[in-house]
Amino acid sequence: MRVLLLMLLSFSVTAGSPEKSAIASAHYMATEAGHQILAQGGNAFDAAIAVSSTLAVVEQQSSGIGGGAFWLLHRAKDGKNVMIDGREEAPNAAFADMYLDENGEVNRDLALNGPLAAAIPGEIAGFEHLAKHYGKLPLSVSLQPAIKAAEEGFPAYPRIIKTIERKAKVLKRYPASAAVYFPNGQIPKEGQLIIQKDLAKTLKAVAKHGKAGFYEGKVARKMVKSVQKHGGIWTLDDLKNYTIKERNPITTNYRGHQLVTAAPPSSGGIAIATILNILSAWDLTAMNDDEDRAKRIHLVVEAMRRAYRDRSIYLGDTDFVDVPIQLLTHPYYAAGLRAGISPHKAMPSALLPGINDNPKGEDTTHFSIIDTEGNMVSATLTVNTGLASGFIAEGTGVLLNNEMDDFSAKPGEPNAFGLIGDDANKIEPGKRPLSSMSPTFVFSEDKVAVLGTPGGSRIITMVLLGLLDYFDGNEVHSWVQKPRYHHQYLPDKLFIEKDALDLKTIEALKAKGHEVVEHKGRWGNMHAVSWNKKTGEVDAASDPRTTTGSAMVK
Repeated sequence: MRVLLLMLLSFSVTAGSPEKSAIASAHYMATEAGHQILAQGGNAFDAAIAVSSTLAVVEQQSSGIGGGAFWLLHRAKDGKNVMIDGREEAPNAAFADMYLDENGEVNRDLALNGPLAAAIPGEIAGFEHLAKHYGKLPLSVSLQPAIKAAEEGFPAYPRIIKTIERKAKVLKRYPASAAVYFPNGQIPKEGQLIIQKDLAKTLKAVAKHGKAGFYEGKVARKMVKSVQKHGGIWTLDDLKNYTIKERNPITTNYRGHQLVTAAPPSSGGIAIATILNILSAWDLTAMNDDEDRAKRIHLVVEAMRRAYRDRSIYLGDTDFVDVPIQLLTHPYYAAGLRAGISPHKAMPSALLPGINDNPKGEDTTHFSIIDTEGNMVSATLTVNTGLASGFIAEGTGVLLNNEMDDFSAKPGEPNAFGLIGDDANKIEPGKRPLSSMSPTFVFSEDKVAVLGTPGGSRIITMVLLGLLDYFDGNEVHSWVQKPRYHHQYLPDKLFIEKDALDLKTIEALKAKGHEVVEHKGRWGNMHAVSWNKKTGEVDAASDPRTTTGSAMVK
């Protein structure tokens, strides 16, 4: 289907150039890999391959070459904005009821663990596409940092160790997984090297043969043989037929700023556009003092509620379903949604017409890049849940995603992130599952922002809160550390980070009818960069909630 865009304003980002390059990612080795490629004459798109592939080695609880990604690109020389869709897609043998048991209930183990949970990966195809159509360097050069990290190893750190502990029973089902994550039969200790020789060989095959080194030949045969041996349904044709798709991003405007963000099969861009269109009638910046804080949060939450309700009904892969993008992103539609919002009382989700719980997830990753030419990348990559399906295909080192759970296995049944869906996101052969990933650019007369985050169902609301902080006039380090809250229509609860709100604000929200649930910890892992077009100055920031994030300007 043709994607129609709502574009009211257009800002030039070609006047002047950034004085330096900036990269922010979830791991210092990935950030350094990106800068290494820039130093070798590459541009932001080459650096994106280096960062993505290195994260696929060192942050496998969040992404990997057995998963997928959305790379949102801005090309400085002609102002082109495009989303590279490397989302995973369902194998040809997939069918709508494949995870239902004899009682018609979803077998969550099959949908989440092992090779039957895996869709066909798209990340490697994305690397080749970036190199051929947007980069300056050969793919073989941009993959070298990742190959080295896989071959020589990287030091285990607390987050990956904890994920291995949580996933231990599943990982131990599969010999290749156990060999990587339990060297000498034990969970790695902090600082111990995690070495992945088979993964290094697979990356070398890609460096030599491009996409064909993964989707055809020895690596493909090994993956399919291993998948089928352990109950999966992949075929060699599934791999060979995978293709990258270029999507027109969602474009919208908010109070003098132009946003360029993710298109379906991401739900993020449409949801963010809907929420901002609803909120545009209120001056939220004027509601930042203690007296008005609860009112501001209440209005934002009511907008979140309505956008997530639409997500559950209308959104899916536009190659399979007719998503009413122009309607959902139109200010008039938002005005109708806004009319049902009371400034004094929360509307129970049950009263919103829709389909009749427990959000979680840090297990995706994001990075942001600006180079000295003004090229930009905002990329969100995923394998779905922590360490994905837990299944490494023998002889390849490839940890397979469990993205099939992002489909609606049964209308109204929550997935691993508590999100519900309907027929628009049902399982079909070759279809790409709905995602919340929301890589985003913001353009104004004076500034440019590049941001995004992992976080499962909470990605959309985290990006939204980062954007609102930007609109309030704050700088990049503030966006990434802003306290977070989240509402996703169902379950009908307002989730907040630990200590995100003071008691007075919480009580005021409860008085408006919100059920406030305080999380035990903090969530998200936002990485953002900015460019002041007047001065040429760039800045970068990584979320302080994690210890491995790295933001670097060079």
